[in-house]
Amino acid sequence: MNFYIMTLFPDMVMQGLNTSIIGRAIQKGLLSIEAVNIRDYTLDKHKKVDDYPYGGGAGMVMQPMPVYDAWKDLTERIGKKPRVLFMTPQGKPFSQKLAEEYAKEEDLIFLCGHYEGIDQRVLDLIVTDEVSAGDFVLTGGELPAMMMIDCISRLVPGVLNNEASAQDESFEGNLLEYPQYTRPEVFMGESVPPVLLSGHHGNIDKWRREQSILRTAKKRPDLLKNAELTQKEKNWLREQLIKKNKKAFATIHYGFAGIGLFVY
Repeated sequence: MNFYIMTLFPDMVMQGLNTSIIGRAIQKGLLSIEAVNIRDYTLDKHKKVDDYPYGGGAGMVMQPMPVYDAWKDLTERIGKKPRVLFMTPQGKPFSQKLAEEYAKEEDLIFLCGHYEGIDQRVLDLIVTDEVSAGDFVLTGGELPAMMMIDCISRLVPGVLNNEASAQDESFEGNLLEYPQYTRPEVFMGESVPPVLLSGHHGNIDKWRREQSILRTAKKRPDLLKNAELTQKEKNWLREQLIKKNKKAFATIHYGFAGIGLFVY
């Protein structure tokens, strides 16, 4: 899979993505990541790519021409026009589901803004997807782009040594991942759950599934509305919640409405 990052700070993104699992995947030829320096496409002798906003206001706005020329040159080299993901808090919230969609693409272009943003005219011309990392504002789009590339890359076949890892992680099936344990068996007086030491894979799978459901109910009840739970699992969860402090779970009552589970 090929990622192209249009940015004013190519060293920042390449240093962050050339390490660990993503770095090894690049070395194996499973991924290709290229940072395109937008400054290389300005005609200004000082490599200036921004100017004051029309209508006044604080900050500077990235000019449209360098962005367009960088995109045009890139798409001509690629030989096609891939989806262009613009990093903006105004975009669609990034999610595991969205990552799975993007992982099906052969090429993706990430456009990273800076300063007060990018001239709207060039965004209208080249952007296909506006994507947000969350309801907060950063100084630029580089960190969200790196985060999304990391997430998408994990879904590319061969990137993870254990393909099952991506299937068992949080948000698969709209459930959070179960708790993990490793050696030592006892730490600060706390022991590993006995079922994980039993060697009985059926019981271990059952325990992990139940823990995922319970953890989701406690931390992200909003996800349960789209989770695929059997009636037996719904009944089990209701019993577990009733055993706990009812008042504590009364606040997440709304999360169970969509799956027919209520705590009174």
